[in-house]
Amino acid sequence: MSPQRSSLGPVIVLALALLAGGWFLQKGVAQDQNVYVQSRLLQEVVDHISERFVDPVERSELYDAAIEGMLRGLNDPNTSLLNVEAWENFRIQTEGDYGGVGLEIVDRDDYITVVGPLPGTPGQRAGIRAGDEIVEVNGQSTRGWTSQQAVQVLRGRPGTDAEVKIRRSGFDEDMAFTLTRAQIQLRSVAFATLLDDDVGYIPLGSFSETSTREVQAAADSLREAGARSFVLDLRGNPGGVLDQAIGVADLFLPRGDLISETRGQSRAQNGAYRAPGPERYEGVPVVILVDRGSASASEIVAGSLQDHDRAVVIGAPTFGKGSVQSLYQLTGGHVLKLTTARWYTPRGRSIERVMESPEDTVEAVRTALSHDGQFVQLPDTAGRPTITSFGGRTLLGGGGIVPDLLTLPDTLGAEEARAVRTLYRQAGVVSTATFNHAVAYLQRTDAPAFPIRIGDAELEQYFERLVEAGVELDEATRTAAAPFARRQLEAEIALQAGGDQLRFEQGVAGDAPLRRALELLAGAPAREELFRRAGTPLNGVREGAAR
Repeated sequence: MSPQRSSLGPVIVLALALLAGGWFLQKGVAQDQNVYVQSRLLQEVVDHISERFVDPVERSELYDAAIEGMLRGLNDPNTSLLNVEAWENFRIQTEGDYGGVGLEIVDRDDYITVVGPLPGTPGQRAGIRAGDEIVEVNGQSTRGWTSQQAVQVLRGRPGTDAEVKIRRSGFDEDMAFTLTRAQIQLRSVAFATLLDDDVGYIPLGSFSETSTREVQAAADSLREAGARSFVLDLRGNPGGVLDQAIGVADLFLPRGDLISETRGQSRAQNGAYRAPGPERYEGVPVVILVDRGSASASEIVAGSLQDHDRAVVIGAPTFGKGSVQSLYQLTGGHVLKLTTARWYTPRGRSIERVMESPEDTVEAVRTALSHDGQFVQLPDTAGRPTITSFGGRTLLGGGGIVPDLLTLPDTLGAEEARAVRTLYRQAGVVSTATFNHAVAYLQRTDAPAFPIRIGDAELEQYFERLVEAGVELDEATRTAAAPFARRQLEAEIALQAGGDQLRFEQGVAGDAPLRRALELLAGAPAREELFRRAGTPLNGVREGAAR
């Protein structure tokens, strides 16, 4: 009997398994609708692993892994779970006064990507650019990090250093930087100035709590000085406080005009944001400058004024950060930062640039180097959907804001670009040596003439300083890199001598997008003439657009 029982046993067990399996297959049809079954299933898996897995595993680790996997499966770099410490860091950072390096970052394609450095911060002064990938911090690889993890490491006591390695498109080797943390006080308008006697130039570096007030004060002052038109420079502006984006757009739009709207799964996440006040600068021609570093709130302002035919947008396609994050308090002090909606322009263009595949990245796009060493993405707008503005002009959608006039910075030739890449292999060392040489130059030069122009002997002294600092420079590299090095040193001397405004004035002649804006605004044309000059004439403005 015993042998007989043992031979029948497996058959019976198999039959039961098949019967049970068939029952579960039938039940499985409805499991997606049964939250209880799904949550119970998770609990059972955790129980079995924690009690029977070959190696000991803490239940808390299993739950953390389950949550992490669930969030990662959303394929959204802006959704994350913040523990108590991470939440405190996030809160302090967004309140606008903290110790750090001043970089706006997101996590994309397994690495931390710089959206843009904030003006006047350690990150900007060191020469970190929009699109740079942070691949290492303090000797730790950042592969797989969330942006919150990076923030926790990059933030710290002012005066302490963060060792950062950067991967930049177009460069074969990673770049090392030493960033000395500082108290980051977000400011919006570092300066404002009059160009060509009647064009008011306003560089808006970020959107902080005072941005609208600062832009308005700058515009009013420039109008009193004789400005008959404006250039609003949003290049490198990574965004910031939402209501300030609404406030800045409101300065140039009639009361009630739609500025932006949000769309999400929940009705509570759907909303329309309209200009709350009367148009302050009615009829004043406006050009907006944007680039790859313009993101989030910058895209809301540029997109709304472009859709309403209120401004001509010049530059390069923007970053495409158009999602809305909501914060939810959870058990144990945790906070869920969840993407709940996307931003749309008044004409319905989604600002969010969706990555179709890992190849759809900055690194996969052809790039060149500008005269000031920034990478320039050569935009490919083929295949983007089209819509019409309220004035009948053709605009491109597909994520981010595509300018009316694609105007890229002047770029380096092949030989000079190769030499600059050689310098950038030790970018942090070069940045420090450039600062030191600029300070030394000013200490031994009484009342330098502006714009700054250095001679060959001064440039040779600068190259010697680089060599002493450990930068490898052969004669061919020196010769090819000389024009770039001269411009960089002159710009740094201007910065140390007179701040952001003097550095800006030093480079106006070499700023191709700005030169194009000044050409369009010459003689302060009426709005219709401005768009005609830009090659995008209005086809009949409709009154009461999007109200």
